[in-house]
Amino acid sequence: MSDVQHLVTNTGRRIAYHQCAGQGPGVVFLGGLRSDMTGSKAIYLQNWAQSQGRAFLRFDYSGHGQSSGHFQDGAIGDWFADAQAALALTTGPQILVGSSMGGWIALLLARAMPERIAGLVCVAAAPDFTQDIWARFDENQQKLLKDTGQVALKSDYSDVPTIITRRMIDDGRSHLVLRSPLHLPFPARLLQGTADPDVPPSVAITLLNHATGPDIQLTLVKGADHRFSTPDCLAMIATAVADVTQRASR
Repeated sequence: MSDVQHLVTNTGRRIAYHQCAGQGPGVVFLGGLRSDMTGSKAIYLQNWAQSQGRAFLRFDYSGHGQSSGHFQDGAIGDWFADAQAALALTTGPQILVGSSMGGWIALLLARAMPERIAGLVCVAAAPDFTQDIWARFDENQQKLLKDTGQVALKSDYSDVPTIITRRMIDDGRSHLVLRSPLHLPFPARLLQGTADPDVPPSVAITLLNHATGPDIQLTLVKGADHRFSTPDCLAMIATAVADVTQRASR
């Protein structure tokens, strides 16, 4: 894509991004594990933001899409740092839209720098998912991870297995958001499908009950899967962003 630019983090990672000018608060899209900024939700939201004259930013974490690095070398802390570097490209408070792992990253940003966040929309958010993966591993998988440093998991979204590394599991424990206070002092909307095989509705309900804040709402969509990318689901995401934006401007 000719309109893609790159930033370099303070650790030397080269992060690809695409940014559109517009009014604030801008919208920042944070993708999921092994996804990239050319996915349907990212492009739909960019088109929506541009139709509203609103600033928009999408980017690829290191080891994803057009950014530098290899996926298996990364971990939550790295991708959180990449998101912080991307957020630094913007001015003023932003509306974060986090999909799957991006929901976890968005919550980390909200906890670390709430003054930069005007609102939050989480789509099938997967906070603390590395702990859930570890808990689901059987004895053989746990031993393989300890002995070799990695386990290959079949992916429903790619022919290439997802490599889960010991570093990813260990690093994830340093960035948990459901095991300590999580205050969201801005409008927050949680969107979750009931037919999600990867992130069950119980995760969204746990997040809703755990987080504190003046304006947090959860919407369960019967039959929606983890992709949450049907025309109706995409429109629902845009509606949630518009709602958060309106409330944040009050």
